[in-house]
Amino acid sequence: MKALAWAACAVAMSAAGVASAQDWLKVEGTRIVDEAGDPVILRGMGLGGWLLQEGYMLQLGALGQQHVIRERIVDLIGDEKTQAFYAAWRANHTTKADIDAMGRWGFNSVRLPMHYDRLTLPVEQEPVPGHDTWKAEGFAEIDALLAWTKANGLHLILDLHAAPGGQGSDLAISDRDPDKPSLWDSAENRRKTVALWRRLAERYADEPGIGAYDILNEPNWDFEKPGGGHGCEETTNAPLRQLMTEITAAIREVDKRHIIVIEGNCWGNNYRGVTPLWNDNTVISFHKYWNATDRASIADVLRLRDETGAPVWLGESGENSNTWFTETIATVEGEGIGWAFWPLKKIGFNQPLEIAPNPGWPALVAYLTGQGPRPSAAEAEATLMRLATHDIRFENAIQHRDVVDAMLRQPHSDAVVPYTDHRVGAQGLTIQAADYDLGRAGVAWSDVYDSDTDGPGERIPWWNTGRTWRNDGVDIALDGDRPVVAEFETGEWLRYTLTAETAGERPVTVIGAGGRVSVSLNGGAPVTADLADGDGWHEATTSALPFLEGTNTLILKAEACDACRVEAIRVGP
Repeated sequence: MKALAWAACAVAMSAAGVASAQDWLKVEGTRIVDEAGDPVILRGMGLGGWLLQEGYMLQLGALGQQHVIRERIVDLIGDEKTQAFYAAWRANHTTKADIDAMGRWGFNSVRLPMHYDRLTLPVEQEPVPGHDTWKAEGFAEIDALLAWTKANGLHLILDLHAAPGGQGSDLAISDRDPDKPSLWDSAENRRKTVALWRRLAERYADEPGIGAYDILNEPNWDFEKPGGGHGCEETTNAPLRQLMTEITAAIREVDKRHIIVIEGNCWGNNYRGVTPLWNDNTVISFHKYWNATDRASIADVLRLRDETGAPVWLGESGENSNTWFTETIATVEGEGIGWAFWPLKKIGFNQPLEIAPNPGWPALVAYLTGQGPRPSAAEAEATLMRLATHDIRFENAIQHRDVVDAMLRQPHSDAVVPYTDHRVGAQGLTIQAADYDLGRAGVAWSDVYDSDTDGPGERIPWWNTGRTWRNDGVDIALDGDRPVVAEFETGEWLRYTLTAETAGERPVTVIGAGGRVSVSLNGGAPVTADLADGDGWHEATTSALPFLEGTNTLILKAEACDACRVEAIRVGP
């Protein structure tokens, strides 16, 4: 049944978005279309953390940029072993198995965040000033990924996430070193950026598997008007427009066909002064985090589409709950807009793949963030290499099918899918409380707080306070290695689909603590059960309920609970 739950994510949602990577994409009016002129809705994930680490994805948000993290690792284990760690990281973080999974699940595109330093030297390291040294290994990494995406019919979108010098004041995004000239402070950094895109375009000019060139990720810079350092108050954005037109011209010298994706200032959202557009085959990207999910939340983007006559694309979004994912995707797809969520994989529970770090990682994180003692070099190396050779690999990651279902199926369906196969036989059945059905809020479950629309900043509270197992609003914690429903509050409820081998009267026992809950079967009247307070787990059993042969629906509801806990539900025999 778990395989069936995964398969439900891969159903065809509409006629849009079925073009394979062997079809060229292009702009036609306000739509992205394939070679036949049919509209394509891009549904993708960004490969954040692979070729460019951001500290928060490793529980190292306090360190921020990749080069800072690397310097701290060098201090622990030396430069040679640090190089071995990063080589292993790149070899194992994203492999064909990850991309094969995306194809199975139903995604049709991949956004690759590139760090320029995998492709060329920093300007201060060039042996000949003004000359560009190209790194074959970095281009080979892109080639390998392209082969994997094409094998799965996915479009690969190249995203310059870290430009020479760094393109913003949000340092970790572009691995910027504030002690060196930024992209905007250095004409040579800008020249190298243009040259890099020309080199990429030369290499992939005839490759339909490349869906688009996303030429500069999330510029966030005050050029003229103070705006907190991130360009949100800029009204002209002249340097940004100038650089993007130069990049486009360099690409078009060698590649007339690929879509150009542009991003405004203020993390891709301030387009004042950037338009009018300078190339017909251009898509306007916007990024969306921690705000409302309704049509009004994208009204400015829709207005920009109307004004320019160009397609818009939600080029980056995510880092929220399943409810937020479903509602946001339903909103943008309802307007014919595709998306790329962020990221596919990290240490954390709210994306398709979760890295489960080895037991040495918390102690290493504590040291690196100034909260714990320094480990020995041998301990640090063992922890780092275990992370890079084992923990981050696809087969060792925790697969969150609830997240994939929220992105690909739930925006188009109110149907409920069993999370796992709950089959009631002669011996009865014990259901893990956290294994409630897959589906939208209000259909498969209900919780008083199920998404974050409060803007950037620390998540207080989290929609799932335990930050484990699932990414819905339901609060789940670990009791040992078992997930349990915690903070089950009055009015909240969970739905379970069960299959009974035979009809019959069966009692239901709720194993939990802390208050009054109810159980209802197949829409019948709820039957209450009182769970004792205190530590440990307590049982409360209902009168016998009439189970039907075949499918049954059971609802568990918190009737009088400040913060009840539920471990399991036992049916019969």
